[in-house]
Amino acid sequence: MGHTGSYIWSLRRQVGSRKLLVPGAQVLLIDAGGRGLFQQRADNGVWELPAGACEEDGDFADAAVREVAEETGLRVERDDLVAFGTLSDPRVHTLTYPNGDVTHCFALCFVARRWSGVLSPGADEVRRVLFRPLDAPPGPLHPPTAVVLSMYERFLAEGRFQAR
Repeated sequence: MGHTGSYIWSLRRQVGSRKLLVPGAQVLLIDAGGRGLFQQRADNGVWELPAGACEEDGDFADAAVREVAEETGLRVERDDLVAFGTLSDPRVHTLTYPNGDVTHCFALCFVARRWSGVLSPGADEVRRVLFRPLDAPPGPLHPPTAVVLSMYERFLAEGRFQAR
């Protein structure tokens, strides 16, 4: 869908740049070699995971599937998403965009090891996409992405859902 016409876009037309509380999803795609897929944002050049806001009448898995497709060209199935944590700490996940819009994000974090399609970055939001070892992500790394990667590491070590 992209930003224009989205639920957040319609809210922004009414409230301007005021802080919005935004539910959404982040997705860590891991290839057969254990590397994660990172994407470089077109607006500010930082590296992050595919992520985005929920839409009206959708859920976290819908957002995850949609954002992966829009931002990477890949298709992930809902059944292949495994929730490993949630990130809502306002000290970490309050974002100010280049246009001045502010969001406090509440993200359900998923990992997926299966997908289909051809890797092709969404030109309006993403400059580049690449797989890198999780312990050596590209930089500059988006601060919430660093937190999500540490949450995933703890999830693997402890075997329990992570909340931050």
